[in-house]
Amino acid sequence: MLFLEWEARYPQEWTHHAKAWGTKQSLLRDLALAHQPEAIRAKLTDLVEIVVHRAYRCKDREYVRVARAVDSADLRGRLDRAVESDSPWARCQAGYVRWLLDRPDLPNTRRVWRAWLAGQAPASR
Repeated sequence: MLFLEWEARYPQEWTHHAKAWGTKQSLLRDLALAHQPEAIRAKLTDLVEIVVHRAYRCKDREYVRVARAVDSADLRGRLDRAVESDSPWARCQAGYVRWLLDRPDLPNTRRVWRAWLAGQAPASR
């Protein structure tokens, strides 16, 4: 968890000292699969919020798995606020994550991301 928090909060330092995209991806996938205690769920919710407010970094798309795993009224409220923010990136990323939370059967693939960006989001299967 600290590895992911370091990368989320201090991306330049993390890239300089600990850059390991495969490790990041594996950790995110593991955290999204396991049933987490409330304190960990709260930290993961914070991380999802941080990530939607920054420019995309390698493997950030994996945070959709985490968002789905910790889906809650709190997370949805944070994403809704990000959608209303002044940051175009936050509006875009949070909108996409929020949209996917409403469509749990839709995969988080590059094709789905590109279609969503183009305003032609595919229907759920």
